[in-house]
Amino acid sequence: MVVVTEPRVHDKPRTVPAPAPEVSAEERRESRSPLRRVLLGLLFVVMIVPVYLLVVNAFKSQADILDSPFSIPLSGLTFEHMSAAISNPQYNVIGGYGFTLFLVVAVDVLCIALAGPAAYAIARSLKKRTQLVLLYFLAGTFIPGAAVIIPVIYVLREVGLANTVTGLVAHDVASTLPVSIFLFVGFIRAIPVDIDHAATIDGAGRYRTFWTIIFPLMRPAVVTVLILNSIGIWNDFISPQILLSPSSGHYTVTTAIYAGISQYSTDLTKVFPNLLLAVAPVIIFFVYMQRHIISGLTVGAVKG
Repeated sequence: MVVVTEPRVHDKPRTVPAPAPEVSAEERRESRSPLRRVLLGLLFVVMIVPVYLLVVNAFKSQADILDSPFSIPLSGLTFEHMSAAISNPQYNVIGGYGFTLFLVVAVDVLCIALAGPAAYAIARSLKKRTQLVLLYFLAGTFIPGAAVIIPVIYVLREVGLANTVTGLVAHDVASTLPVSIFLFVGFIRAIPVDIDHAATIDGAGRYRTFWTIIFPLMRPAVVTVLILNSIGIWNDFISPQILLSPSSGHYTVTTAIYAGISQYSTDLTKVFPNLLLAVAPVIIFFVYMQRHIISGLTVGAVKG
């Protein structure tokens, strides 16, 4: 007797639908809140309108600027005024680039060289007097720069640095130290102290430990300090205008614009091109480096 068995039909595997991605409560609140988008839109408009007016009116004639400052007359755009701003030695904005860049580099190097070791000593010390020193530096962040400019003039005059580039560099370094030390202290405290102990066992002193081990780890904070200081020095007008008189022969970008177009303030074909030449480098620099600013300010804020 032969038993014929029917072939068993295997069940087809059932496809399980992929689970939907979880949405956090914070994301749901943000998506349901139109007020946040409205505020961001208003902030964007407030920030972009001055830049738009500056860029557009730098290539327009005086009549077009006065008649319709927001319009873009494609047939009326010209590079004549921009070319005159670059080549005219009276305004010397391009010449001010070199001196301002020298000022930025000198202040940044001296600020890092002084703020780094000071922040390391404060961050690694548990003494109360050291913390008082940190509070002393923080007090400098609450004093407006314009409020101390007159005492600075008297001090520089007494030490023989009035109306000199050295005096201006010393003033800028002193004004950038408080914020730099504050950022460095917060970052160094997030670095484990065991690294210092290991370096001490290997025979490294405090200075060698900082510059060869700790300082390379501070790259995000150092980049943030360099960016913030560079932008502040580039845009500074009061300090170089008062501490360096016209007889010194040195002009930064901002003081060169003031010296060149102050007597022609009603001629907008000279005002807008020169202003654009002054702010264009710092805007490009900030847009390119903004992610480093954010990462440098947030890193070290949370341990773990």
